[in-house]
Amino acid sequence: MLHIVFFITLSGAWFLLLQEFLAKRLNRKAGELDRLLMEKDDLFKDKLRLEAENNALNKEFSQILELYELTKDICKSLDEEKVFNIFRQSLKKHIGAGDCQYIKDSADLIKYKDYTILPLASSENQTMVLQPIGYLAFNGILDQDKDKLSILAQQFLIGLRRAIFYQKVSQLSITDTLTQVYSRRYFLERFQEELRRCVNNKLRLSFLMTDIDNFKHYNDRYGHLVGDGILRQVSKIIRDTIRQIDFIGRYGGEELSIVLAETDREQANFAAERIRQAIASAVIKVYDEELKVTVSIGVSTFPDNAACVRDLIEMADQALYLAKETGKNKVCFSPPKI
Repeated sequence: MLHIVFFITLSGAWFLLLQEFLAKRLNRKAGELDRLLMEKDDLFKDKLRLEAENNALNKEFSQILELYELTKDICKSLDEEKVFNIFRQSLKKHIGAGDCQYIKDSADLIKYKDYTILPLASSENQTMVLQPIGYLAFNGILDQDKDKLSILAQQFLIGLRRAIFYQKVSQLSITDTLTQVYSRRYFLERFQEELRRCVNNKLRLSFLMTDIDNFKHYNDRYGHLVGDGILRQVSKIIRDTIRQIDFIGRYGGEELSIVLAETDREQANFAAERIRQAIASAVIKVYDEELKVTVSIGVSTFPDNAACVRDLIEMADQALYLAKETGKNKVCFSPPKI
């Protein structure tokens, strides 16, 4: 009987120990479960935070990528003003800035003293010194938008450089490199356009063929470099003498051709004499030489002498030949057609 009581007592003690052990295990597992649930909650929050950050970064990346892709829109035009207008529209769309101005001359910056001035990155000259090619003036730009502004300004600069380069190439294609007046091909195109305008509007026009007297003598005596210098300076004198609506081209050799818009015979005589006298009275300084040169000028007019470019040139050439043959340094007119 004693053995049975002892066994029951011992069994009860083991049961209590087992119950306590299981309770501790259960509490420990419950604690681990709570910790895992908390970690899961933290991980979920981290996931949501990372997703939000990722979405924000993707949105910012898309916006920046869109800014860089504006290059193709800005570069659609080869005209400086059109390039700037496209840039300004993009600026308002992506930043919402106040006023924006494109300034070519640094002297005009004083007008925008209350603006933020952004020098456009520069082009290099032959001395490798960076030279500004323009400025952007802004107002109403927020600090958080300055990075976007910098990106947009770079896209504008790409388009601007492209437009300026195109203008330089175009200018080279229409300009005689020695005299800096129109090349013969382009001059004849302009002549044809101007004559067509005069025909349509019943206006008059005069054409001058100008030739430097004794040019071969200067070339033979002083050399071709001096001859080139004479031709350069004579061209400049004529450019400075004629009106803005008139234009001059190098016809060939030492011959310079001039179109006087909306000019009749009497007015052409006055203009031609003014050119002749300006050249005759000038001292042509070339290298170490100081020279006096003269020109002979032949004149034809529309509609008095001819009604097409070819005939006007031919009539003026005949008048020039007459001026050469009758003493040089003079103006001769083609006789009116009968």
